[in-house]
Amino acid sequence: MPLIFVPKSQLLWIRVTALLCTCVAFSASAHAGNLPAIMFMADWSIFCWAFSFAVTLLVLLVEMFGLQTRAPVSWSNFPITVASYAALLCLSASVIFPIWFLKGNTSYGETRSHRVASTVFSCLATVAYVAEVSLTKAQPGEVAGYMATAPGLLKVCQTTVACIIFILVSDPVSYAHHAALEWCMAVYCICFILSMGVVVMCVGELTGYLPVPFPKFLSAYGLLAVAMYLSATILWPVFQFDKRYSRQAPPERIAVAVLTAINFLLYLADLAHSARLVFISV
Repeated sequence: MPLIFVPKSQLLWIRVTALLCTCVAFSASAHAGNLPAIMFMADWSIFCWAFSFAVTLLVLLVEMFGLQTRAPVSWSNFPITVASYAALLCLSASVIFPIWFLKGNTSYGETRSHRVASTVFSCLATVAYVAEVSLTKAQPGEVAGYMATAPGLLKVCQTTVACIIFILVSDPVSYAHHAALEWCMAVYCICFILSMGVVVMCVGELTGYLPVPFPKFLSAYGLLAVAMYLSATILWPVFQFDKRYSRQAPPERIAVAVLTAINFLLYLADLAHSARLVFISV
């Protein structure tokens, strides 16, 4: 029978707080939120809370039973990776959910109360996850897993922003009326796959299987991603907002333009870190 070890630490209580907040958030909206079945934003919000709850529960159970060494992943990378994703996902749900399901909604009663509760507890969960990341990220001079460093956290931000872009361009489809916009969609997909691949390799301790040194791979990939996102940052606004190519610019397309520029800056910062890593190694 395994011995259960309950660490009495600040990190433990932060994770328990995040677990309870995400549980309340998705339970309240699923139970009496009366969310539209065809609204993808509702599915996204529920997914954010449910995913965060599940991975936090997994981390708590593994550490409670002392199974870190038996886990098939790098435990120096896994907890902070899922905490970072949970922080960004809950933040996106905290913004998206009230905009879509509270703003302009004049209905009162149980439905609105549950939606308000989901929003409040989503915000609390975001604060808890941000606190967890700030406690577990690598400090200057500290030896830590790649995902606990600034470049690792940037990978999490890049993939999360890309996921939100995918949602905004897919409902309704806003990239099929010109080849330049299809190129932008290809940029989002290619860079997302490569960034997520890096995250999976780090968490699964698979970087040693690369045919080239990992720092050089990061620099080459970062340079490619910056060039591709620069083109998307220019092309998306031109072919979405110019009246010669598009008749209107709904808020979703404006949001995609802003998120594309944000991801370009994230990839640029990532490239700077990767280049510095190569020069230090040499």
